[in-house]
Amino acid sequence: MTGLKRLLAAAAVSGAALTGAMAQETIFLSTQLRPVEEATKVRQIILKGAPGPVTFVVEEPSPFQTRMDAETQAGKRTISMVGALHGELAPLVASKGLEPVDGLVAKATALGVPDAMMALGKLGTNSQMYIPWMQATYIMAARKEALQYLPAGADVNSLTYAQLKDWAKAIQDKTGKRALGFPAGPKGLLARFFQGYLYPSYTGGVVATFKSAEAEAMWGAFKDLWAHVNPNSASYDFMQEPLMAGEVMIAFDHVARLKDALVAAPNDYVTFPAPSAGKGRGFMPVVAGLGVAPNAPNKAGAMATIEHLLKPETQIAMARELGFFPVVKADLPADLPGGIKLLVEGVAKTQGAKDALVSLLPVGLGAKGGEFNKVYVDTFQAIVLRGAPIRATLDAQAATLQTIMNETKAPCWAPDKPGDGACKVN
Repeated sequence: MTGLKRLLAAAAVSGAALTGAMAQETIFLSTQLRPVEEATKVRQIILKGAPGPVTFVVEEPSPFQTRMDAETQAGKRTISMVGALHGELAPLVASKGLEPVDGLVAKATALGVPDAMMALGKLGTNSQMYIPWMQATYIMAARKEALQYLPAGADVNSLTYAQLKDWAKAIQDKTGKRALGFPAGPKGLLARFFQGYLYPSYTGGVVATFKSAEAEAMWGAFKDLWAHVNPNSASYDFMQEPLMAGEVMIAFDHVARLKDALVAAPNDYVTFPAPSAGKGRGFMPVVAGLGVAPNAPNKAGAMATIEHLLKPETQIAMARELGFFPVVKADLPADLPGGIKLLVEGVAKTQGAKDALVSLLPVGLGAKGGEFNKVYVDTFQAIVLRGAPIRATLDAQAATLQTIMNETKAPCWAPDKPGDGACKVN
């Protein structure tokens, strides 16, 4: 066989192997985009054009960790790639549920993924353990007719929690309507409001300051605020529906859970950051990443799917369809829906606030993430909804919180000060 023929034969074999890998199914397990409407858009729109068949499977964070650990221990993989929040991916390093994806670093960097985000993806190792996928945060939105009731001298883009209470009270006094709403339903994200917004703003921390004097004052103030919150908030999972229905005029939620209302009637709304208190304007950036499982049944398909999800056009489709924003450099098109532009404005105002105080998503909790969230929701329900004594409730819940931190050995994360060992409730 001549040298040319050998080269052509080798290329044919290599091409056939790649084609075979691309034709093989890639199982993509994700803790993100779980709602039926969102998952359907991922399957039908976001993954359209992927280099091979991809099966998108969604899972709650705790079962996600359990499933990945079980496959690791059994030595048998069905999952090729994973998508999850930074704090949900971190435990997979210790449990050997991720393998390095250094081969994608140059591609991601060339597409404009920020160095700081890439550094997060190393998860404390010397290798790239995940590639940033998408980002989001939580903001507030209000119907424009609510602006006439703003307290004198208040700027909607730099509200304090005291001004938010006065605003909601003014609407109630003038209209008889409790028009402020929070996602306090069974599947709502109210725990993130406490962890990323209320606690940091009042106490400067999340875990270490859980039962502090500042926290005690905070819960008293929030209980006063709740007197002007729509009582149906206890059933709201997504705030876009009550906004569209006119049940509330002001709402806090994840950008993806406000999107439908803003897209349906962009001229009816304004978006703005959550309020501030004595320690700053707490906010929680949400970074999700993509990783590859060790001994993945279709590693080539997983790597190719990650490249597909990083394409600027795919990232823009994520913003347009799902309200999650690009991690790559991508010029948003002029025909982007007005509601998405409102979300972009709200995120920019939040991240650019002079008193912005970053509160990271929980890190290192693994399967205990749900129990951690429950501490904050239980505290809210006891103090605000049932009128339990604030100090006694904080002391009792702090013991539960400390047990979780001790069992997971999770160190403190921002805005709590870093330290050695499990984070301590002071």
